Amino acid sequence: MIAYLKGTVLEATPLEMVLDVQGVGYVLHMPVTTAEKIPGIGEPCELFIHSVYREDSAALYAFIHREDRDFFRLLIEKVSGIGPRIALSILSKMSVSLLQKAIYNQDTSLLSQCPGIGKKTAERLIIELKDKVVHSTGPSVNPDISTQTNSDYPSSKYQDAVSSLMTLGYKLPDADKRVSRAIRNLGSETSTESIIKEALGA
Repeated sequence: MIAYLKGTVLEATPLEMVLDVQGVGYVLHMPVTTAEKIPGIGEPCELFIHSVYREDSAALYAFIHREDRDFFRLLIEKVSGIGPRIALSILSKMSVSLLQKAIYNQDTSLLSQCPGIGKKTAERLIIELKDKVVHSTGPSVNPDISTQTNSDYPSSKYQDAVSSLMTLGYKLPDADKRVSRAIRNLGSETSTESIIKEALGA
């Protein structure tokens, strides 16, 4: 089983690339979040790989970060109804850190924004992965939120602020980073309006 490859980028599209490893070209499927970070054609590249072998086919899935590869494995191995195609779509839509937050906070509405994920699948994803996310990350999945005394904070202020930034045209991963940074800077008692203003200035 192939778990890691180091070579030269031969071809690249938003969801697929060819990596030349000592004269052998490997076709690699990848999420958009990985495609955005790979170097240009002819440049060296190192990738973490998940291999899927079936009787009539084989596929390699590539990720810049080990934690992305490991989360991809969790999705396809632990959550019924989620295969490699949907898992790639999920990781193309959201960062692993944002997915962990959504699972830890049981935020089905946020998870349902991923392609191929309805409310029931989001609920199943939370049930199947919540203990694993908590076990691997604990409350530090989102230390700025999980330690708040107000249990409504993650599902109200945080989500409202992220939604507001998305309405203004920010993509979900960027909105998440800006809002998380704003919460970290301002603290738990800050109003949603102040969080949004801080996030817009980040």
